[in-house]
Amino acid sequence: MRCELNPTQAFWLGHLYHASVLNMPLSDYANAQALTLTDLLTWEKRLSVQGLPVPPRCRPARFCR
Repeated sequence: MRCELNPTQAFWLGHLYHASVLNMPLSDYANAQALTLTDLLTWEKRLSVQGLPVPPRCRPARFCR
């Protein structure tokens, strides 16, 4: 069974994949693309709940003392 994306789903999924390929944190990607981090995170969750394959996020290492 094939799942057809609507234009809005394709738009946000494309941004999530692009951020993943660039290995860029979503906050940095959102700033670079003039998007809001809230929108990216909302669509990441929404697409995942809809059963669409959402790419892994870049999670930079945190500083440790």
